[in-house]
Amino acid sequence: MDILAANARVAAPQLAEKMDRGFVRCYACGHACRIPDGQVGVCKVRFNRGGHLWAPWGYVGGVQCDPIEKKPFFHALPGVLAYSFGMLGCDLHCAYCQNWVTSQAIRDPRAISPPLGATPEALVEDALAQGARVVVSTYNEPLITSEWAVAIFKEARARGLKTAFVSNGNGTARAIEYLRPWIDFYKVDLKSFNDRHYRQLGGRLQPILDTIRSLHAMGVWLEIVTLLIPGFNDTDDELTRLAEFLASVSPDIPWHITAFHPDYKMTDPPPTTPEMLLRAREIGSRAGLRFIYAGNLPGEVGDLENTRCPNCRELLVRRRGYRITGYYLTPHGTCPRCENPIPGRWDAEFSGQLSDRPYLLRLRRTRDLFVLR
Repeated sequence: MDILAANARVAAPQLAEKMDRGFVRCYACGHACRIPDGQVGVCKVRFNRGGHLWAPWGYVGGVQCDPIEKKPFFHALPGVLAYSFGMLGCDLHCAYCQNWVTSQAIRDPRAISPPLGATPEALVEDALAQGARVVVSTYNEPLITSEWAVAIFKEARARGLKTAFVSNGNGTARAIEYLRPWIDFYKVDLKSFNDRHYRQLGGRLQPILDTIRSLHAMGVWLEIVTLLIPGFNDTDDELTRLAEFLASVSPDIPWHITAFHPDYKMTDPPPTTPEMLLRAREIGSRAGLRFIYAGNLPGEVGDLENTRCPNCRELLVRRRGYRITGYYLTPHGTCPRCENPIPGRWDAEFSGQLSDRPYLLRLRRTRDLFVLR
């Protein structure tokens, strides 16, 4: 905690409110913590020092170059590399977290991911050197480190890169408005449609639903992921309500249903089967969603890795895992057969795929800055 406290700056005024008796209100996430002097919020990385809210700054907990399909974004610049960075901490404590080494680093002594000093300029310079076209805040919950992400995004935008969040969506109106000028794509994990389940994870359902509505209304490109966990969020009733909510926002929001495998502290439920994903797809289709994908079981889910025209069913993008094996959209982002516009953020030309798998970047220490090599 002492190291993190030393790597912090006063929070953005849009995300903080001074209160009486030295308290501050934090608006970075849906908890909207009221924090006394000398204490931390639920996330454990935003804190009150001397009546001012402080936020993480100046480090990364991990950096990696990924295919954008890993995030997953299927309707945003297919095939490009996404330069992914994260900090430490989260406002939830999901027992099945797959990024727990960074997200739970403050809560769990087994999660050891030491912060590495960095600057926005160095990170963006390396993103360009790696051939990335998108810079993504991920691995921890990026809402609680929004100030650092925005600093990097400003530099990225100035260098011609797109920007994205991979987030649990537990935001506030202030946080989403703060991000709005600097973010292009946003992936929300809609983990359940049951408020009781969300409270087990340390949050509430309503802030996530509000975030989804707000992002779509603002014109940020939005994709949704639901990790399908047997016995937790997989009943027909819950999936129907979830899919109907998404369709009420827009039937064109891509919904990724991904397979659970035992991880971290949740080792009892069995892995999700292809049949479970196919059943969820049928539920989503009945609710009116037009783009439904299945993840984590490449080659086992039939056509559910591919993008098809919802009008004529023409194949538009063929995938296996993170790899694109066929791309047939027109330069205008329309179906080549019926000319139906396909919602998304498409390139005028598909220029291939630099990598179909993630790869780690090497870090070299120079004084107090980790420069990416």
